[in-house]
Formats: sequence, structure tokens, C-alpha cells
Amino acid sequence: MKIPILSGVIVVATALLAHAHAEQNLQKLTGLQIRAKLAGLEFTDQTHFYELYERSGRVASSSMGRKRSGKWRVEKDQFCVEYDTEPAKCYEVWASGNNVELRGEGLLPLQGVVVPPTGRK
Repeated sequence: MKIPILSGVIVVATALLAHAHAEQNLQKLTGLQIRAKLAGLEFTDQTHFYELYERSGRVASSSMGRKRSGKWRVEKDQFCVEYDTEPAKCYEVWASGNNVELRGEGLLPLQGVVVPPTGRK
């Protein structure tokens, strides 16, 4: 009975250490770096959502089956997204390789990866 509990504790501890290690490698991006990292690519968690940031400044999104469209821009070293029916939200962008985290004031970080567009809209 003690072995399954110990195994569960080890799994949770390993996951927390992996997250902490990934967190340490993330670097805050400047405006030029944000544009280079996101323009023309898709940001996704590969399960629940994707956002396609077209080079033209348009964004197409799907989250849990809900599709939206709008505009994106870089403003004062922040990435801002404004969907057609919602006010703009701006984020700091932190990245390491293809791993990206969008951090907004008062919001939980949005974590995912950037990948070439998959052709969905």
C-alpha cells in the first residue's frame, strides 16, 4: 500500500522539478524578439487551444472548440491580442526554444509551444 503512495509522490515531485527547471530557462523577450518568435506561427498547447498569428497582424483562434478572430500587435515590449468582441489583452512574452509563456497582469500564464501553421483556421 505504501509503494503506490510513494510512487505518486515521486511522480508529482518530478513534475514540479521539471516545471521549475523549464521556468528557469525562460527569457523575457523584447518587442523585436516577440515579433520574430510569433509572427507567422501558431501558438498551441497541442490539445486545448491554438492561436495563429498571421504576419499581417490578424489572429485566428480556437479554444475548446470556440473559434475567434481579431488582431495582434507588439506594443512597448508586450504582445497584445484583441479579439473582435473583446478588449485587448497585453502580455509579456517569455520563451525558451519553442516553449512560450504569455504572462499578463492579473492573469494566469498561458503556456504552449510555437509551431509552423497547421493550415487550420
